[in-house]
Amino acid sequence: MNHLATERPLSAPAFDVAGIRAQFPILERQVHGRPLIYFDNAATSQTPLAVIDTFRDYFSRYNANIHRGLHTLADEATAAYEATRETVRDFLNAADRREIVFTRGTTEAINLVANSWGRANLVAGDEVVVSLLEHHSNIVPWQLLATQLGIKVKVIPVDERGVLDLDAYRALFTERTKLVAVNHVSNAFGTVNPVREMATVAHEHGALILVDGAQAVPHQRVDVRAIEADFYAFSGHKVYGPTGAGALYARAELLEAMPPWQGGGEMIKSVSFDVPTTFADIPHKFEAGTPAIAEVIALGVALDWVDGAGIERIGAWEAGLLERATAAVSRIDGLRILGTAPDKAGVLSFVVDGAHSQDIALLIDQLGVAIRTGNHCAQPLLAHFGVTATCRASFAAYNTLEEVEAFADALERVIGMVR
Repeated sequence: MNHLATERPLSAPAFDVAGIRAQFPILERQVHGRPLIYFDNAATSQTPLAVIDTFRDYFSRYNANIHRGLHTLADEATAAYEATRETVRDFLNAADRREIVFTRGTTEAINLVANSWGRANLVAGDEVVVSLLEHHSNIVPWQLLATQLGIKVKVIPVDERGVLDLDAYRALFTERTKLVAVNHVSNAFGTVNPVREMATVAHEHGALILVDGAQAVPHQRVDVRAIEADFYAFSGHKVYGPTGAGALYARAELLEAMPPWQGGGEMIKSVSFDVPTTFADIPHKFEAGTPAIAEVIALGVALDWVDGAGIERIGAWEAGLLERATAAVSRIDGLRILGTAPDKAGVLSFVVDGAHSQDIALLIDQLGVAIRTGNHCAQPLLAHFGVTATCRASFAAYNTLEEVEAFADALERVIGMVR
């Protein structure tokens, strides 16, 4: 059946998706004899040739350790690495490049805040507010501090659409509330949270706000100063970059006051057994040891690629894909979409009566379609909705309307096989 024929045209502006796709060689693959349809972008997006070529260029021409060498290769590697810091600063509209700390990704960034700022500023009885929409990486670090320090973790509830209850959020604050840790976009449902409003409420109560931006930066313009984030974290592999590289934004005055989390080379000024060790200036005191140099450089290239494609145009295109996919799968008997917020990013999460999500994912893979199944590292959220797993299709700049149609047809075929 043709799921698209009766739909109205996309409201997105003209978008050269064919030109975008040509830059992603993996999309030329066939899986089980069928053209690959990659709808697992919320887990990891694919990388364009510009990013892939960065690795060959780095390892072919200037592979060297950074910051400490005086030779030409070290100078070139250091310059390229630090250029990415400026790229990230500009991408997030941070005020100062010193406010950008490179990490392995969002998970490490949140753990850095928990183990540095958290241990230095939280005591027994203090409160950290998270939401039911959170990824485990923004739950477990605070639970560990609750066990170790005696702090309390409080949870913002959601309604039946997967939208945060802001009245309940405001009611959670007490004089002991020190931090709000919330995602910008839910990886499980695609809900876009009103983080600017949430930041205002937190600051009115004297609390800070940490925003998990892993699922936001691929889809929308992020301005950390406009949303008044105190901390903002994201991962490169969600935004057309490599795994193993991401960044934490934190206001400079917070970083200045925070103690180092990990010790080693690069994060020190001097080390002695006779006098106290002194630490490097920010951000380097949080970047112990040799980093993922090539990955960080490639992250900068990925962000430049996004800027070139136009993040607003990417977001509009993905919104159209989500609209079409939602309409198409809604016609399937027994299929229930989880996460129906009015403001969503390109994530479609669903369950099917009488069918196990794992069976659907395995069978639809045989038709060349890659989707994600499981709890999406959001077990508390799924448990709240009475399920242990969902199927999740998620979209990126290189996905097409034809792929949406093929996905809907394949899904209907697979459901007919398993029920």
